[in-house]
Amino acid sequence: MTWLEQDAQMSARLRVAEKPGLLRQLAIFFGHSGDSWFWGIGLALAMWRLSPPWPQIAQALFIGIALTAIVVMAIKFSVRRARPEGEWGRIYRKADPHSFPSGHAARAAMLAVLGLALGPAWFGALLAVWAPLVGLARVATGLHFISDVVVGWLLGILMGWVTLQVLGLDAVAAWLPF
Repeated sequence: MTWLEQDAQMSARLRVAEKPGLLRQLAIFFGHSGDSWFWGIGLALAMWRLSPPWPQIAQALFIGIALTAIVVMAIKFSVRRARPEGEWGRIYRKADPHSFPSGHAARAAMLAVLGLALGPAWFGALLAVWAPLVGLARVATGLHFISDVVVGWLLGILMGWVTLQVLGLDAVAAWLPF
């Protein structure tokens, strides 16, 4: 059995998209919580309505989302791995038929890195707990394979570091292991 077949089998075991219940509802909630439009609206409101340092943090997160989206889409349209078969998540399937890497997992991990680097501590910790849940939810809803999510997380960590470098916040990111 190839690793792609093993990946598909393990991913199918985690899938709850067609099973009614609390796990399905949690997967849907956490999966949607990583949507780029949700974060874009929230960050725009934070830049407009909150007091410092939140507008500056929101701006850094917004830039990170944009940079991450560019890299994720370039990889997706180069690799062109089809999403797992399924009915749930038609909007995602129509808007983006490619699964590798998971943009939601990459975005969530990137946001966690920036949250940890830019603070406050509670915000970074919250995002660090939330990011893995987003990735797992994408597998549970049948929109990604496990490998899509793992590579998305790794890419997101890298993109968090890149965003800090691009914004000249490399002194803040000195604690990162790379």
